[in-house]
Amino acid sequence: MPKYDSLWSPLTIGPTPLENRVALAPMTRISATEDGLVTEKMVSYYEAFARGGFGLLVTEGIYPDTAHSQGYLHQPGIATDEQARSWAAVVEAVHGGGAKIFAQLMHAGSQSQGSRFAEATVGPSAVAPKGEQLGFYRGEGPYRVPEEITAEQMEEVRRSFVAAALRAEEAGFDGVEIHGANGYLLDQFLTDYLNRRTDEYGGSPENRVRFAAEICRAVREAVGPDTAVGIRISQAKVSDHDHRWAGGAEEAEVIFSTLAATGIDFLHTTEYKAYAPAFGEDGEPLAALAKRYSGLPVIANGHLDDPETAVSLLADGAADVVALGKAALANRNWPHRVRDGLPLADLDASLFAPVADVKDWELELS
Repeated sequence: MPKYDSLWSPLTIGPTPLENRVALAPMTRISATEDGLVTEKMVSYYEAFARGGFGLLVTEGIYPDTAHSQGYLHQPGIATDEQARSWAAVVEAVHGGGAKIFAQLMHAGSQSQGSRFAEATVGPSAVAPKGEQLGFYRGEGPYRVPEEITAEQMEEVRRSFVAAALRAEEAGFDGVEIHGANGYLLDQFLTDYLNRRTDEYGGSPENRVRFAAEICRAVREAVGPDTAVGIRISQAKVSDHDHRWAGGAEEAEVIFSTLAATGIDFLHTTEYKAYAPAFGEDGEPLAALAKRYSGLPVIANGHLDDPETAVSLLADGAADVVALGKAALANRNWPHRVRDGLPLADLDASLFAPVADVKDWELELS
């Protein structure tokens, strides 16, 4: 439809050309084998979105090491060469469907609720996340109090992100997205009440963003020029939806400008409502602040199901790409439906029951 033309204009993120501005947002689907290998069900799942017209797919969070990074049982990994090779089938299927795909690299930190490698969790400080683990991701009860991560362990985490990014590149991914949002490890460093460190990684916003920036820089320097690199950032968390940065827009400026200075290619912001003011009742949304203070292409995620809303974010210059989560689950061909003026389906809540894995019947709808 003509009024949605801005959704279909091409864009290049770093070295990666996209045919349109509609992306699949990363969503945890816990459908890998027990040892973190991609399944045929996952290949079909991602292929459906590519054939449905999404220009870019960002994978669910993939754990990068065999120490403390795994967050969920049956979460896919890219910590070994075997795991990386299993992702090649997804990449091939997505490319065959006409889309690009970025691997999202995720260290769960203290928000881990299921790992086959470690009983203990790690975080910037010995402070447990708020709330309780998610039952539809096979969790139960409150989060554990993590062990405070050491300088040596932080160096291991840096190396694991780099190694995972190189494996992703070898598997054929077009880019990597570092997960710095939603309450996982890098976001824990950003979060004032979870980060009580007194070293150079705690205290001021400049210090709390340092670890994420170091990883962005290390990954950007390690991968070749043909692989895009970015980071996902949020205020809210899986277990704390209401969290906001205490420093407001000034803190946002520090975070986004520091991350941009690492040489990455894009930022991906996620909020409950991507179009809502980031702080208080007035002001710009987080995506717009990311755009202003970084100068980078910005992917925005959060309740952009309605094409009118999605287009408005692009028209306002607040974002360059819109990423859809639940709307995409309900409409694997959302771009085709919108372009052809067809009605959009509502989300079937049974997708998340009893656990939020990929169901056989949902693949039949693809």
